[in-house]
Amino acid sequence: MNVPNKLSLFRIALVPVIAVVYLFCDFGNTVWSVSKVSLEVPIKDLVVLALFAIASFTDFLDGSIARKRNLVTSFGKFIDPIADKLLVNTMFVLLAVDGTIPVIATLLMIWRDTMVDGMRMNASAAGKVVAAGLLGKLKTVLQMFAIIFLLLHNAPFVFLSIPIDEILLWAAVAVSLISGVQYFMKLKDILLESM
Repeated sequence: MNVPNKLSLFRIALVPVIAVVYLFCDFGNTVWSVSKVSLEVPIKDLVVLALFAIASFTDFLDGSIARKRNLVTSFGKFIDPIADKLLVNTMFVLLAVDGTIPVIATLLMIWRDTMVDGMRMNASAAGKVVAAGLLGKLKTVLQMFAIIFLLLHNAPFVFLSIPIDEILLWAAVAVSLISGVQYFMKLKDILLESM
C-alpha cells in the first residue's frame, strides 16, 4: 500500500478518536479576554481542533504526494473522498448533537453528499466519470474553516462581534446545495433516461 493511501486510512482512523474526545473528555476550560469580552473555550475543543487539523493536513498531503509521485490508484480515488466525508460529516454531527449548530445545517449537507454520491455512482455505472467541480472543492474549504472557527467558539472574531463561524457554516450549506444542483444538471440525462 502506498503512502497516500496510508494517509487516507490514517485520516479515517482519526475520526473515531475525534468523536471519543469530543463526546467523553473534559479537560476544563481556557479563558481568553479582550477588552470587556471574555470567551471560555473548552480545552477538549482545542484538542479536537488539533486532531482535526492533523486529519485535514493528511488530506492535502495524500493528494499532493499522489500527484507528485504518480501514485494515483483506484483504491486512492475510492478511499480519499470517503475519508474526507467521514471526517467533515462526523464533525458536523458532533457539533449538531451538542447544539453548537442547527441540526438542519448538518442534515442539508449530509443529504447533498448522499445524493451526489448516488448520482456519481449511477454515472460511473453508465461509463461517465465526474470529477469534483470547483464548487465542490469550495464547499469542502468552507466546511473545514467553519469547523475550525466553531471549535474556537468564533475566536478571534467574537471580540469584533463578527459571527464568522455562522457565516462560514451557512456559506458552506449554500455552496453545498448549489453544487448538488450543479451535479444534477450535469448528470440529469443519465439519471432521467430510465424514467
